Amino acid sequence: MSDNLPRIDKFLWAIRVFKTRSLAAEACRKGRVFVNDQEVKAARILKPGDRIAVRKNPITYTYEVKELLQNRVGAALVSRYVTDLTPDEEKEKLLVASQSQFFYRPKGQGRPTKKDRRDIDRIVDLD
Repeated sequence: MSDNLPRIDKFLWAIRVFKTRSLAAEACRKGRVFVNDQEVKAARILKPGDRIAVRKNPITYTYEVKELLQNRVGAALVSRYVTDLTPDEEKEKLLVASQSQFFYRPKGQGRPTKKDRRDIDRIVDLD
């Protein structure tokens, strides 16, 4: 396969949805990336006009591809390549989740134990 074809994992990394390309590929493997409402693999080829939905708990980001690119671009340039269609209600979920995930641990208790971590995960249960 030619290296200049715009794969979904590389595109998501290039527009700064994911910090690394391997994280983008992992999200595809776990079924968290959709193109035109279809679950896709990391090697899926994109074209302008495609709608991308990415589930990153607790919200689902939605983008429309304007133009294709290969290399990572600065945050200011991302709007040239995609249109953010994420509804405001989804963005509000992020704010609510960030405010509700504050767990107080008294000073001197150290890091949470494995059991503490499981208890916290059970309470939050975002996945």
